[in-house]
Amino acid sequence: MSHDHDHDNELDPFAARVRALETILTQKGLIDPAAIDVIVDTYETKIGPRNGARVVAKAWTDPAYADWLRRDATAAIDSLGYTGRQGEHIQAVFNSEETHNLVVCTLCSCYPWTVLGLPPVWYKAPPYRSRAVIDPRGVLAEFGLTLPADKKIRVWDSTAELRYLVVPMRPKGTEGWSEEQLAELVSRDAMIGTALAKAPA
Repeated sequence: MSHDHDHDNELDPFAARVRALETILTQKGLIDPAAIDVIVDTYETKIGPRNGARVVAKAWTDPAYADWLRRDATAAIDSLGYTGRQGEHIQAVFNSEETHNLVVCTLCSCYPWTVLGLPPVWYKAPPYRSRAVIDPRGVLAEFGLTLPADKKIRVWDSTAELRYLVVPMRPKGTEGWSEEQLAELVSRDAMIGTALAKAPA
């Protein structure tokens, strides 16, 4: 599923109120839409996902931390200083040679903001929320991720009580890399399960 696909963009009541308020403030010259776009982009693609990428990189390099992350992701993530609203209860699910994990929220758009930043538009879209459960392999193919037929795909449905973080498999050829270098290979989409960690250049 690519970002270019048409989605049901009907706004929920809260989003509609936010849009209306933004329009009024813009018309009165009190806010600059371009500045808001920069702030949203920062949280969506830089700050939040960078937190999650650091969590993944630490799990790749520190077996004790990886074990802690499996047993109690909330506490393990909190130990790095990444805590707050929308991240109170998180479970880490680890990809393996046998299983690929994919996260969705079928009821709304529950999402671990503290480690992934703002949710992408497609994550909240009804087509993704319904089809990720019914046809996960087809949805992943639309994102450009074609998995071997014998690899199991496990779909995790987030709720207000529990959110998920996918720990992708560490790319081959990264032996001896630092956590900082490894974190650069981890994207937001890989931590949702719609992509793999990037291969080293």
